[in-house]
Amino acid sequence: MPRGAAYGSVVGVIHARELTKRYGRTTVVDDLSFEVRPGQVTGFLGPNGAGKSTTMRMMLGLTRPSAGEVLIDGRPYGALREPLRTIGALLDAKSFHSGRTARGHLLYLARSNRIPGSRVAEVLGLTGLESVADRRAGTFSLGMGGRLGIAAALLGDPGIVLLDEPVNGLDPEGVLWIRTLMRNLAAEGRTVFVSSHLMSEMALTAEHLVVIGRGRLLADTSVTAFIEANSRSFVRIRTPEPERMREALATVGVRVLTGMDGALEAVGAQAEVIGELISAHGLTVHEVSTQSASLEEAFMKFTAGAVDYRGHDGSPARRQRTEEDA
Repeated sequence: MPRGAAYGSVVGVIHARELTKRYGRTTVVDDLSFEVRPGQVTGFLGPNGAGKSTTMRMMLGLTRPSAGEVLIDGRPYGALREPLRTIGALLDAKSFHSGRTARGHLLYLARSNRIPGSRVAEVLGLTGLESVADRRAGTFSLGMGGRLGIAAALLGDPGIVLLDEPVNGLDPEGVLWIRTLMRNLAAEGRTVFVSSHLMSEMALTAEHLVVIGRGRLLADTSVTAFIEANSRSFVRIRTPEPERMREALATVGVRVLTGMDGALEAVGAQAEVIGELISAHGLTVHEVSTQSASLEEAFMKFTAGAVDYRGHDGSPARRQRTEEDA
């Protein structure tokens, strides 16, 4: 699906400028500013209640900001004449008329934005819905509904794609499909902005992160830099000679900790250096492996102070979400 179709838009940029949303005395989004650039997948992360969904709704003109603005290609969403050609979005996997067929739903959207009817067949094929195109969308599973939502988001061949929890309800094959799709869209030069609670997926898909907590910007950085800044990397060493190993590491100034299982943890060292020490000192070892934190671990550490709802055991608690605390 290369860029340049007659009905598609020029690839654009999302600018959020001092974006604020209040509901009465509650501030859900607080002076939030960031920019989403083309050519990469940008992950939008934050704990429950951080303001992610409200921010995405403001991007699409579905919620009016109390202050600030979001510009899509330099214009607010409401100023776009045929928005599906500029920005395609999936916010709710069930945002369709349940009585319409999948094909009918997409044809309705296409006509409203002067998109050729032939494009409907293309996105049905792209999302794997050809065989169910004439079924009523109300009979679709959550995963199939999500595919239909993605088909609608891609209908205008937009330069900007905004997705909220796109893997909800998808089986493993579907998760792989959406991961590949997002990467391919970014590789074509599009702007891809995706919110997800699945850190493992963001680690595999996103190159850049915008992280918010309690409505405020916490981080705007690459995935690699975020993990490095919020995690501890070390070389794990299992040896029957721990004291000799400690002494050898001390000769090159390596700090050593002891792990829960008794293995040594050489902090800030390179595995190559440790391998040379082992050889030089004639040490016996059973394991030498580099350990790095996952994106999930780094995210949990970084946002620990921005989690509002916790269970009695200290873990984040689940609660019913409303637009006010989305």
